[in-house]
Amino acid sequence: MSRKSKSSRISGFHKLTLSERRERLREACGLEAKDLAALEGGLPPEEADHLIENVVGTFALPLGVATNFRVGGHDYLVPMAVEEPSVVAAASHAAKIIRAQGGFSAEADPPEMIAQIQLCEVADADAAAASIAAARADILADADRAQPGLLARGGGARDLSVRPLGDRMLAVHLAIDCRDAMGANLCNTIAEAVADKLARLARGRVGLRILSNLADRRRVRVRCRITTGALAFEKFDGAEVAAGIAAATRFAELDPYRAATHNKGILNGVDAVAVATGNDWRQVEAGAHAYAAASGRYAPLSSWRVEGPDLVGALEMPLALGIVGGALRTHACARLCLRILGVESAQELARVAGAAGLATNFAALRALATEGIQRGHMELHARSVARSEPERAHKILSGLGGYR
Repeated sequence: MSRKSKSSRISGFHKLTLSERRERLREACGLEAKDLAALEGGLPPEEADHLIENVVGTFALPLGVATNFRVGGHDYLVPMAVEEPSVVAAASHAAKIIRAQGGFSAEADPPEMIAQIQLCEVADADAAAASIAAARADILADADRAQPGLLARGGGARDLSVRPLGDRMLAVHLAIDCRDAMGANLCNTIAEAVADKLARLARGRVGLRILSNLADRRRVRVRCRITTGALAFEKFDGAEVAAGIAAATRFAELDPYRAATHNKGILNGVDAVAVATGNDWRQVEAGAHAYAAASGRYAPLSSWRVEGPDLVGALEMPLALGIVGGALRTHACARLCLRILGVESAQELARVAGAAGLATNFAALRALATEGIQRGHMELHARSVARSEPERAHKILSGLGGYR
């Protein structure tokens, strides 16, 4: 079965038992029964002991699969590792609504990361910048020689720029095409390899040499369009729901306190995919928030507008994800999650993760603009509480009027 031939539409998936869900997943993704063993965690303590220091065990998160996703005309079952109730359900339901409208469109920039070299005690910033610019070709060649394997895979140094910062300080940026890696180690190695030459050219001193997690050359853009009629449910009129979601966007644009929570709703989806696929979710967060504040005022990463009969959603954010290297070398479950997704490049993974972020953002705004966020969230929270505190769970549900 082609990886693109699977359908992400599995009706009633949430109603199945855990074992039934695994079997449906195995069938949908063409997996063998033995492959599912990785779902038990995929990281023995002995292997964890080689990943970080002072290991005493492993810490598990629930791993769910969001259904109904169609991105760029292709279907995806989207693994999400997250402890927060309602995230996977919200993503699946939002994707179902958007799927019926044609799904998400998405594009991702080339996988270029910034290797940053700080130069200090530079007497003449303009002369230093000119000297470095004149040696651009040699510097890029040195960068490529520092990572011959990356060059062989079609990646390598793509650009160079110099930024005077004041205080006799320059920041030199090398744009590195990291191909299917996230790229931290690649960039760090290259930054260290070229730093001394840069310092000589600038007649300054080498400072820090490390990648930047503000990956603004590696952005993802996701869009979707929903007819307002498709937004109607229960007592809520579709046009009113669309207007409420658009008004919520405007609130976030005007108020950084709201924008922070707006963006958290996006990262609920993006981070869950990053964790499931063995990526560094902390650098995702750092880049997202830095980009949100790049104008000097913290702003939402997505917008929702009413355009004629439609509600149109758009997301743009830095998103540096990899499908090789890092924890993937040792984490069998992360490797299995990539197989479930069926992605073939880091850019494709970014497109799907971005769609997951726009889906969870839409779900949160739809709830806020109608019944409020707590009803659905607390129903699922009560289910988890019920295992250890049944009386408390009963009180939670009683206050909400029971399950929908």
